[in-house]
Amino acid sequence: MKRIVSLICTVGIFVSAIAQTSLCITTDKTTSLVFPFAIRHVDRGTRDVLVQPVKELPNVLLVKAGAKDFPETNLSVITEDGNVYSFLVCYNFNPSEWVYYLPANKKATLATYANAILDNTRTIHGINDKECDMLAIIKGIYIKSDVVYYQLQLKNESPIDYDIDLLRFYITDKRKSKRTAVQENELKPLYIAGNISQVKAFSNSVIVIALDKFTIPDAKYLAVQVMEKNGGRHFLLKVHNNDIMKARVLPDLK
Repeated sequence: MKRIVSLICTVGIFVSAIAQTSLCITTDKTTSLVFPFAIRHVDRGTRDVLVQPVKELPNVLLVKAGAKDFPETNLSVITEDGNVYSFLVCYNFNPSEWVYYLPANKKATLATYANAILDNTRTIHGINDKECDMLAIIKGIYIKSDVVYYQLQLKNESPIDYDIDLLRFYITDKRKSKRTAVQENELKPLYIAGNISQVKAFSNSVIVIALDKFTIPDAKYLAVQVMEKNGGRHFLLKVHNNDIMKARVLPDLK
């Protein structure tokens, strides 16, 4: 659990910018910017823009004009989830909006969680496959909101580098009948953290894959397929519904 909680301190590893927002301010009234996460850093284009964080509400920034009719400038705010919010700031005697509620960047949040999980210790057992001194393991399964994170470890105990050609996820039937076609539901990852190109000889690599939340009928399983480029060391890991139900819940970013 120590590793899971520590992800709150690692939010600086991924930075993503939200599209620039127009912000008009005045000297006599205060404009409030409400962010989805606590504010980490504020940068003003000029001193004509006055800013003040709210001690009791770390996700709120108060903004006011320091002078009338100042030239257009900018304001940048970095939040705890690694997001950069950029504002084009202008002067307006009577702005039409006084409170701005800024949206979260889903991709930035996914990256923050996925990268923080990379070093987590193993929390689940029994999902593995081995081939020619190579071992593939699902080390952990985590969930936050509507996203499930799968922690995949590849151990190369051979003297030959392992080049990853394919990393695939799909839901398929447990039993394959010759009379009926096998239905495979391909799943597209929302985000992948870690090295997905190569595992050096006598080393290991950890990959975290974020997928939309789902459960699996008893007659099916989640297949995690890893294939080697120009080689024969291929893996098929079978994740069942009871494995997903054991997912660790990740804490909120603060």
